[in-house]
Amino acid sequence: MSRSPIYVARPHLPDLADVIPLLEEIWDNRILSNNGPVLLRFESALSDYLGVEHISLVANATLGTVLAMQQAGVTSGEVITTPFSFVATSNAITLAGATPVFADLDPVTLNLDPTKIEALITPQTKALLPVHIFGVPCDIDGLAEVADRHGLKVLYDAAHAFGVHRNGQSILGHGDMSVLSFHATKVFNTFEGGAVISQDRETKLAIDSLANFGLANVERFNAIGTNAKMNEFSAAVGLAQLCGIDEVLSDRARVAQRYTERLSKIRGLSCPCLSGVVGHNHYAFPILIDSTFHISRDELQIRLEEVNVFARKYFSPLISDIEPYKTLSPAGPAGLPVARKIASEVLCLPIYPDLDAASQDRIIERVLEC
Repeated sequence: MSRSPIYVARPHLPDLADVIPLLEEIWDNRILSNNGPVLLRFESALSDYLGVEHISLVANATLGTVLAMQQAGVTSGEVITTPFSFVATSNAITLAGATPVFADLDPVTLNLDPTKIEALITPQTKALLPVHIFGVPCDIDGLAEVADRHGLKVLYDAAHAFGVHRNGQSILGHGDMSVLSFHATKVFNTFEGGAVISQDRETKLAIDSLANFGLANVERFNAIGTNAKMNEFSAAVGLAQLCGIDEVLSDRARVAQRYTERLSKIRGLSCPCLSGVVGHNHYAFPILIDSTFHISRDELQIRLEEVNVFARKYFSPLISDIEPYKTLSPAGPAGLPVARKIASEVLCLPIYPDLDAASQDRIIERVLEC
């Protein structure tokens, strides 16, 4: 008898009882988009929860990143970023009109290594676009020091980093702007959606305008914008999601802790970037399978799939190894040794708040018996 499949991520849905009154309100007032009342309430509630003052809700994080780059004036030249991310990170750079340049990783956090950036800076370099990968904070201070010294913008891809803190403060308060993703697989979701966090009201209003075709008022346009607005339905889902987000984060931490306790002492298997990270949201549970483990990473993935457990090689291949980006990195393969090693070893195990103990045992036992 086949067992039900366990996927790497399972979208969290809000309590329907919290959603229905909001949907009834939308039906009654017939406002479906264009900064409706539900969206404005969601924006305010989200600002309070995250501890940020200036937030712009958008249709998705890719559009949000493009808007952030446009507002920052990064529409040409080069942007130094990580090769270890989902392709959307580099796609947004390209769509904004710039060219991604890939720097190597810190082997502990798996984030962009500030010490590897300096050699890649040229007169064409306009910005840094680091990613808080798996919700683990980047070396914010190190990145700021490099950026300040060279007069570069810092735009954070915070797609994985909802609710993550550093020294008791939201990491979204760093850099020129940060972009969150509210895609269905994220810790917090609106089915589809995202947000741009700005450091001042003027920038927030500019992002809002760019997300609405560049509209200033009904007769005037400030710039060439696009349609990146979040709709009322997505805002309703987000507003309802906020009601239980602390429990969601607590449940994810419980699942991660159980994995760590059972798997962290296995030879050839390590659990990177999670231990000792304060404020982590446990977006993912990556493990690294090195050459001392008795089977390869790819073989372990296959054996998990044999029992209907679908782990994923996030993120392999590197963005720098796929079309159309593999010809762009001046560093070349030899310049990304840490990223290349991580990409060859990483495997993300299933993690979501309602992953029950029996299902998690099934995953752990398969790893142990391999």
